[in-house]
Amino acid sequence: MSRKRKGRPLDGVLVVDKPQGASSNQVLQRARRLYGAAKAGHTGALDPLATGVLPLCFGEATKFSQYLLEADKGYLTTATLGVRTETSDSDGATVATRALPEDLSRERLESVLDSFRGAIHQVPSMYSALKHQGQPLYRYAREGITVERPARPVRIHELELIRIEGDQLELRVECSKGTYIRTLVDDIGEALGCGAHVSRLRRTSAGPFTLADAVTLESLEALQEAAEAPGPAGEESRDWSALDARLLPADQLIADLPVLTLDSAQSHSILQGQAVRMTAPTGPGEVRLYHDGRFLGLAEVQPDGEVRPRRLVSTQ
Repeated sequence: MSRKRKGRPLDGVLVVDKPQGASSNQVLQRARRLYGAAKAGHTGALDPLATGVLPLCFGEATKFSQYLLEADKGYLTTATLGVRTETSDSDGATVATRALPEDLSRERLESVLDSFRGAIHQVPSMYSALKHQGQPLYRYAREGITVERPARPVRIHELELIRIEGDQLELRVECSKGTYIRTLVDDIGEALGCGAHVSRLRRTSAGPFTLADAVTLESLEALQEAAEAPGPAGEESRDWSALDARLLPADQLIADLPVLTLDSAQSHSILQGQAVRMTAPTGPGEVRLYHDGRFLGLAEVQPDGEVRPRRLVSTQ
């Protein structure tokens, strides 16, 4: 007999403005308790130092969280020049201190930054969550063990120099999945010859979600307190509507995929796990499925027009 999951069967995406100092899992657990959610997961960890966009998935939305892991991200970061640390951010111990270049002009910086735009290769930090033989690299690093890491291809779509003031370098980065901003800053520091580390990092976007979608944990806690306030008869009430209104629909996780609308017979077959054949206006590839305006899940259209269900939401 399967164990019944405790909590509300809640579905949707909550975009949290992650506070500095908290781990992504700590934020997830706080949000899950606030919502009383039965099932929840995040869509890729942010370092404790980082703040900003952290999408959390509840219920059926967790089925599509992988697509956000694959999505492009945006960041604002401040690099402190002249100091390298073991973690490439301000949480790590200093490993080297060097003088800033005498010719640290905007022109010199732009020339260096240009070599990091477009397709590049990065060697992940030993203090990353990337796994080696089932263990995250940071666990090896904490034991003084260095693991060989092959360089990985990433793409820096945009790298904008916002400000240079003293030893502080502020950058805006738009990048592909798998890009480590700490590594990028460390590499830029080495290219300048003085070293650098991340002293501030704020994620501004993850896939379709931006800071405009994000809410703070403090604002959610205030809504929970209001929901639990005693009613007119002195009895404790529990109105989830204000909290639930902050959730975004699960299909926004795959909003970049084309839409395929099914009729009643087609949707019935798909929900039974059966493929259907139809003239799909989208062509081959992954699609979002809908019937009567209701999101059904994800399917893949074959070159011959067959639509095969891949990941469906529960309609119970």
